[in-house]
Amino acid sequence: MSPPLTLWHRARLATLADGDWSLIDDGALLTQGAHITWVGRARELPRGLAIEREYDLGGALVTPGLVDCHTHLVYAGCRATEAALRLSGASYEQIARAGGGIRSTVAATRAASEEALLQLAVQRARTLRSQGVTTLEIKSGYGLDLPTEARCLRVARRVQATLGMSVRTTYLGAHAVPPEFEGRRDDYIEAVCEWLPILHAQGLVDAVDAFCEHVAFTPAQIGRVFATARRLGLPVKLHAEQLSHQGGAALAASFSALSCDHLEYLDPAGIEAMRRAATVAVLLPGAYYLLRETRRPPVAALREAGVPIAVATDHNPGTSPTLSLPLMAHMACVLFGLTPLEAVLGITRHAARALGLHDRGCLAVGQRADLAVWALDHPNELCYWFGHLQPERVVIAGEVVA
Repeated sequence: MSPPLTLWHRARLATLADGDWSLIDDGALLTQGAHITWVGRARELPRGLAIEREYDLGGALVTPGLVDCHTHLVYAGCRATEAALRLSGASYEQIARAGGGIRSTVAATRAASEEALLQLAVQRARTLRSQGVTTLEIKSGYGLDLPTEARCLRVARRVQATLGMSVRTTYLGAHAVPPEFEGRRDDYIEAVCEWLPILHAQGLVDAVDAFCEHVAFTPAQIGRVFATARRLGLPVKLHAEQLSHQGGAALAASFSALSCDHLEYLDPAGIEAMRRAATVAVLLPGAYYLLRETRRPPVAALREAGVPIAVATDHNPGTSPTLSLPLMAHMACVLFGLTPLEAVLGITRHAARALGLHDRGCLAVGQRADLAVWALDHPNELCYWFGHLQPERVVIAGEVVA
């Protein structure tokens, strides 16, 4: 039996189909099952259709469902005390070297049961969904041993099953050195590489990430992880050039990375490598803001080179404890100089591309029927209002979920 043909009408559509707003006034959409089958002006709607369901949207603005392409959503514990220390002048490096930072979250996450982690992650993902997010990435990286990394990735898969959102899972074993490998960074990287095929065989890994930084891992160490991913046919991405220039972006691009993320210290050679590899630049204004950074990502140079720019929450307990993707779009405009169009493309089309997904991020025939319905006049208002913006409806795969 075929899924019902559904009409969504009396809407202003921001289709984003041509890399601009591509607005359609008095627009309508037809969806069947999980996909869009027709887009256009209501008066041009084909006649004689057997429409089984109908939604009058009352003149609301409709955008593609939002895509959060960088989150660390599965963890236990809270690091508000570290945030207070940072406000008193402690640096990222000082907190990490004193045993705080990622390691403190690792300890709390290892101690948490799978059900407890699921409850926390679903609560966070539900908040993202309420603000228009229909697809998100969830990284591991707060286990740093095989059992807990597997537990976190299973939880990420269960978030999708629980909420209906599309979830892409990313293995971030190379996030930090756990206490049991103190002083043995290379040995830990060897373990990360050994765990990857095991996790992949369990169907838990969609992509592989790493943290390339002087407080984390060197390009040579990350190259070993990426080579393992390549042998398994898994795409890679990288936390690159956040606190210093390490050449991580160029390394990631040499592996045809889906994305390089953060990028405050990205240099021209890294930009050119990303351009050649069609690697997406993912900007994370939440971490930039909380860390009180002053060096901005080179947005003008990325724009000139034609590197696609995405924006994400980077939700994590230490440096970006936000659950509002529209707020990140606003901050990307104010702090980094993106235009509203660039920011909205950055949380839709380009964010989907950063996950290797080409079936969402715009309103067009054949795309997934993931929609956000807003009481707004123009999509640039997504980057104007901040702190309270929520859609009237969220639609995932053709079904209203919020």
